[in-house]
Amino acid sequence: MTDTLRAPRSMVGLGLALAVCLAALDPTVAAPRHAPRSDAAVVVTETGAVRGMVGNGLREFKGIPYAEPPVGALRFAMPKPAKPWRGVRDAIHYGNACPQVSRYGLTAASDIEDCLTLNVTVPVTGPGRASGPRGKKPVIVWIHGGAFVGGSSALYPLSAIARSGDVVVVSLNYRLGVFGFMAHPDFAAAHNGDYGLEDQRLAMRWVKRNIAAFGGDPDNITLAGESAGASSVCMHLIAPRQTRGLFRRAIVQSGGCAHPLHSVTEGGEIGVKVAAKVGCGDKATALACLRKAKVTDLLAAAAEVGAADLMTYSPVWGTETVPLQSFEALRTGRFVRVPVLNGGDSEELRLYVAYDVMAGARITAESYPDDLKAVYGDKSPTVLKAYPVTAYSSAPTALGSVMSDFSPKIGLNNCIYLEAGKLMRRHVPVYEYVFGDPAAPPVTTDPGFEMGAVHSSELLYQFPHFDNTTKVAGPALAPPSQKLADQMMAYWTSFARTGIPVAAGAAAWPRYASETSVMNLVPGEVRTFDASVAHRCGFWKPLYPTFLTQ
Repeated sequence: MTDTLRAPRSMVGLGLALAVCLAALDPTVAAPRHAPRSDAAVVVTETGAVRGMVGNGLREFKGIPYAEPPVGALRFAMPKPAKPWRGVRDAIHYGNACPQVSRYGLTAASDIEDCLTLNVTVPVTGPGRASGPRGKKPVIVWIHGGAFVGGSSALYPLSAIARSGDVVVVSLNYRLGVFGFMAHPDFAAAHNGDYGLEDQRLAMRWVKRNIAAFGGDPDNITLAGESAGASSVCMHLIAPRQTRGLFRRAIVQSGGCAHPLHSVTEGGEIGVKVAAKVGCGDKATALACLRKAKVTDLLAAAAEVGAADLMTYSPVWGTETVPLQSFEALRTGRFVRVPVLNGGDSEELRLYVAYDVMAGARITAESYPDDLKAVYGDKSPTVLKAYPVTAYSSAPTALGSVMSDFSPKIGLNNCIYLEAGKLMRRHVPVYEYVFGDPAAPPVTTDPGFEMGAVHSSELLYQFPHFDNTTKVAGPALAPPSQKLADQMMAYWTSFARTGIPVAAGAAAWPRYASETSVMNLVPGEVRTFDASVAHRCGFWKPLYPTFLTQ
């Protein structure tokens, strides 16, 4: 902990006064608009003072650098802490999204590598609002999703969670795709292929050292994320030597913690292919060449190489960053032993079926057997008998539902979520859930078939009007769904505060100790149920015993 974070108010005031004086010497940094009195919009961090915005019961700070721009010699290298600045830095705009291509006709592209920033939203405690020890509030650090190739913290307005739970919320950007999750034989072995995770860890250490200055409790931090963000939480859980002490609890939303990871060697084969496409195929000069390659060329090459596999660019194991296969770490208890809230969406993979349909794929009753064979291989006849297309409203709905129960191709499925919960509950308290609101608003344009609670649909219940763009223009929830959203927010934030999910007037949420103790998050029916039966894990287990061992 730095002296600045522990300094009494008089010292903080002195620091602000010094920052104002220095700002006069540095024309690139804005000086405060007012004299350096007690200013709720200004916070002094270890690298310098930042000025955010105050209003609507919140203090918001955006675009704070936590690392140097990962360019030049820092591309494909460990991140370095941000350099200190003089004066008071404006923190009123989100930082740049990290390099990525547009996906599914929904998301924005970026070619800017100077992107390693974070955001802090702090509720202004009102009358009767309780804080934690020493007046500090619990902290939630949110890691965004995007299949490890897209997304940004700017898509997630933090205000609703901060206000509803009286918690400090932090979000962050990290390197993506080819820049953050591509391995290569010429990269340093210790962290090869996992630089995006190391960005996240540097941000987590920044939070640990600085969050007290914003009113957060550095000893009560919950690490949370959805999709790739949730998988990132899993990776931090299974690397205790690197992450123990950085967080006290974990929330995993559609993370698939027990799904097998690619090895660093397998990841390196992908990197070699990408390098060759940008003219960096010479092993003797590959790293230097890749560091000089154009961002847009690397993005285009990576998209071409990874077109057939959604998870081409994802964490690899066999490094100091991720030392073990995920299921092995969870099985043996070699992970950070903290309480975990874990689960996902009942119809996860209908979303990706929708993307395929909108891209021109024709999934019909006639093609359904072949569609199953593409996923399940020689096991597909058995799967077809158990999941006949006639049991569903359409062939795309059927295919999405089958894969949402279990898929060997991707960890976004309910039996894998339950498997991870069973492995973890041997060692730590686990609270398991399935989000199943059938009226969840669509997170994409209408594909022409029944969607329901698909992958990422719960984000609207935590981040109002979330829509995969910075416009944040998603629909308002219908009253029954909004009531569920309020209950979920209470469960989530109470878990962050105490380690136990509690929502006033809603069902008690027991620890995941048996098949019947999974919370079913459906409007008007929030109660425990047997998710293993609902998603037919007993059928899948003998077909895939290496995936489903419990």
